[in-house]
Amino acid sequence: MASSTHSYGFYVFMLMGIVISTMVATCAGNFHQDFDPTWGDNRAKIFQGGQLLSLSLDKVSGSGFKSKREYLFGRIDMQLKLVAGNSAGTVTAYYLSSQGPTHDEIDFEFLGNLSGDPYILHTNVFTQGRGNREQQFYLWFDPTRNFHTYSIIWKRQHIIFLVDNMPIRVFKNAESVGVPFPKNQPMRIYSSLWSADDWATRGGLVKTDWSKAPFTAYYRNFKATSISTGSSNPNSGAEYQTNALDAYGRRRLRWVQKYFMIYNYCNDLKRFPQGIPAECRN
Repeated sequence: MASSTHSYGFYVFMLMGIVISTMVATCAGNFHQDFDPTWGDNRAKIFQGGQLLSLSLDKVSGSGFKSKREYLFGRIDMQLKLVAGNSAGTVTAYYLSSQGPTHDEIDFEFLGNLSGDPYILHTNVFTQGRGNREQQFYLWFDPTRNFHTYSIIWKRQHIIFLVDNMPIRVFKNAESVGVPFPKNQPMRIYSSLWSADDWATRGGLVKTDWSKAPFTAYYRNFKATSISTGSSNPNSGAEYQTNALDAYGRRRLRWVQKYFMIYNYCNDLKRFPQGIPAECRN
């Protein structure tokens, strides 16, 4: 965690994230129009005229939803408030995915905790059915107390993961060194809340306490900004704003990765004794 000498910078980052996420929230979508519940019977609910959605998990079933439309490049923003209290064994997954054995996927997964312990934010990128590109983080706030914005910028050049507009991870297009990159398969937005107590919390040592059920996560202020390749000037408007990180963005990325990253597959030499993956060498 960040030391006291970095507390000033921490609060500046927090304030900026709150301001920017509020700006994003002014262009919210409507869950009735944009999403369909996919499983869990009535455990996926839409409230407030389509402005709020909840997923619940009990001992019988979890629940999930998906977007009505597919996206090929763009920026996806969603505000989430995660399961509060003892959420050990639960996973809230929020991701983009295509279908089939050679699917592409861009993942946020929130791994539940015992009360008082931090959530783990798990990220991954799948290309042509292959993942194994995990990075994990602690968050610098309690994600169960308030809504926070989780964003994915997906372009031909890179994928950027953001939390309250703070970049936490960049996955660059490394096709030049033989690494497939997701660029041809449109993806839908999915989310699900489910029990994975065989691995989610401390490697499965801590099981789900079903006396605390139902477990509930909340969603609001969805926004999708499409980046249409070929139909407009790629250096205009919102498309220009989703280009690579500037110097300030790179400093913020380094800050998050220095103080809050707890796992990076690129540094796992035991996992890759023959050498780290090619995309890690760029």
